[in-house]
Amino acid sequence: MTQTTANKAAGWLGEVSGAVADFGTFLPLVIGVLAVRGFDGTGVLTGFGLFALAVALVYRRPIPIQPMKAVAALIIVGAVTPAQAMASGLIIGGVLAALAVTGIITRIARLVPNSVIMGVQLGVGAQLALLGFQHMAGEPLFGGAALALLLLLFLTPYRHLGSLVVVVTAAAAFLMTGGAGLAVTGPGLHFPLPSFPALADFQAALTTTALPQLALTLSNAVLATSAIAAEYFPDDAKERTSPRRLALSTGVLNIVLAPLGALPMCHGSGGLIAQYRFGARTWAAPALFGLFCLTLGIGFGPQARDVLMLVPVGAVGAILAVAGTEMALNRRILGVKPSCRVVILLTGIVCVGVNMAVGLAVGLAAEALRGAYLRRRGETPGT
Repeated sequence: MTQTTANKAAGWLGEVSGAVADFGTFLPLVIGVLAVRGFDGTGVLTGFGLFALAVALVYRRPIPIQPMKAVAALIIVGAVTPAQAMASGLIIGGVLAALAVTGIITRIARLVPNSVIMGVQLGVGAQLALLGFQHMAGEPLFGGAALALLLLLFLTPYRHLGSLVVVVTAAAAFLMTGGAGLAVTGPGLHFPLPSFPALADFQAALTTTALPQLALTLSNAVLATSAIAAEYFPDDAKERTSPRRLALSTGVLNIVLAPLGALPMCHGSGGLIAQYRFGARTWAAPALFGLFCLTLGIGFGPQARDVLMLVPVGAVGAILAVAGTEMALNRRILGVKPSCRVVILLTGIVCVGVNMAVGLAVGLAAEALRGAYLRRRGETPGT
């Protein structure tokens, strides 16, 4: 095998590893949603598949696709019906598309200073790590073994393949220890049937899910994802993963896919961190993820939940714990002014303790106070 061929093979393995690295957020939420009456794996997973393939084509980078967490959580506890979830996707999609087309999202992004963005990144990394440790605590055997395997691989040249090795090994171990009892009878052909919510569903969705989710989506899925993409891919044109473009793709694709039974979906800074950490660099990672979801949705439909449950969540939690910890311990924080570190830490703490939207607001207020204080002392407020 020539060196060029070996490099290409390693690159593709990295893309596969990156594609599965974001399962820690995806699996628990989607499995939970599909356990609720009325939500079908055909529409939900076909939606994820088509969204991911569109993202691969548009961005040519590992921009992730995730369920909107506030909406998914309310579905799991039984507070949102399938029709209301569909209405949520249409409302949020319409607002995001409007913000992008009018250019308002670009003006919002310009108001957010670097210190606040770094604070949001700190919060995202910490949240990702905490979520990972929670998953590990639920399945300590798989979680502990997966973490040990990741740390072992960390000492080798194959560290970026950790998520792929962990997921494959954990799924095989799960099958050998009784997981084969899941009722998966075999593939078939299942296609989503379009429908449309009633006016009452829009009214219920507006206050129950759409407004709370919109603030989270703007802060995490648009602003933070754009900032982290710019850090990871500094040679790309700024417009490639700009807030305007991310808001537009999220908005348009939710409007198109919601009537097919897709969950409200968005990009996610945490997913980008995990995918990049484990080797994803190009369009291949979202394309592979999209093909996986499309195959599950069309091929297995109502049985898709059982297929997803073959991957132990505790093992995927270890992947999130490693990626999140590395992101939270960003060395860039050590290179800023001491006063700036206060803003970064405060923003990160509130992001973890409350949510991203409140963390963003608190960070902006803290940065405004810091700037005013430094100007009174005749100093420049920069980072």
